[in-house]
Amino acid sequence: MKPARHSIFGERCDSRGMACGIRSGLIIAVVAVLGIFGSLRPALAIDAGMPNPPASPTVVKCAIIILDVVDIDDVNESFVAEIALLAEWDDPRLAFDAAEEGVDRKIFQGNFQFSEVFTGWWPQLILVNEVGPPDPNAVKIEVYPDGHVRYMDQHNAVLETPMDLRDYPFDSQKLQAELVPFGDNTDDVVLDVHEIYANATDDFVRRNSSVNVAGWMLQSVTFETGETFLNEATKDRRISRLIATIHLQRRSWQLVWQMLFPLLVIVSMIWSIFWVDIDSLADRLNVAFVGVLTIVAYQFVVIDNMPRMSYLTLTDVILLISFVTMSLTIPQSLVIYGLVRKGEEQRAQRIDHISRWAFPLGYMAMLAILVAWYAIN
Repeated sequence: MKPARHSIFGERCDSRGMACGIRSGLIIAVVAVLGIFGSLRPALAIDAGMPNPPASPTVVKCAIIILDVVDIDDVNESFVAEIALLAEWDDPRLAFDAAEEGVDRKIFQGNFQFSEVFTGWWPQLILVNEVGPPDPNAVKIEVYPDGHVRYMDQHNAVLETPMDLRDYPFDSQKLQAELVPFGDNTDDVVLDVHEIYANATDDFVRRNSSVNVAGWMLQSVTFETGETFLNEATKDRRISRLIATIHLQRRSWQLVWQMLFPLLVIVSMIWSIFWVDIDSLADRLNVAFVGVLTIVAYQFVVIDNMPRMSYLTLTDVILLISFVTMSLTIPQSLVIYGLVRKGEEQRAQRIDHISRWAFPLGYMAMLAILVAWYAIN
């Protein structure tokens, strides 16, 4: 007869009793799991259980710093910028004793520490007009002994924003980035401008000229706060928002030399038909039609580099005036040829002489009035 066996917890088991062994195994497993959780809990930097904002509402001071303007797409009305997002708020639940902890602040940096180690509350700030998911390069949270929290995020953002191109190519743009706390209404979170960093972009641009994208000059970034709502049915659920407006000035002279100056030269060359023999209709019409076709080609080039708009830009109107002016040389040549065939050569010569200065003066006058009108409006 086999002797009775004892479990590690002191229970008496015989050789056939499987229940005692199973019970002992379950107890061992439970103890092991509790031991693992017990060893992990001291490693947690901040206790869990803080899903709600620390105050009603919690004021979050924000700022958006433009580190670089990568690209501006006139056709799609979007721009790519490297931005740094900063936010600060107070959460007394995260306060700690600096002497006891041995640190003057707790730092959580990188995606892993931010997502897995930091368990306190934080506002999920999103850019409403951002296209696609953000491309984060760095993220960091600092917690101070008094519970003050500082959040920093740096990533590349593709933002859609309407552009006013009426004065193209002498235009300036106000590109916007709209920041909201996702899922929190104004009773929970209120965004405010962080005054310390309000002029950070301006200072950074003055120190680093490489911030400017080709063809543009970054002037400043201004901030304003307000409220919005998702739709008409949820007006009672208002959301705080912060709008950063990026002021840019187009560097126009390159476009003037590449597009407008050649256009003026072509228009001027068309006026050479006023010195062609008044009875050479074919030569005069050939010159006129070449000029008209050139203007049409220029118009297609401009359209390919502009968004589909419901208004005419300054460049469109200049092209239209040039097209009309050059097209008028065709009926002028026909009138001159008709007079020659009737034997009124002197009258035809007189009209040609008047056209030599009337066409250029009329064209320049229309351009001057056009530019003045756009400048005033």
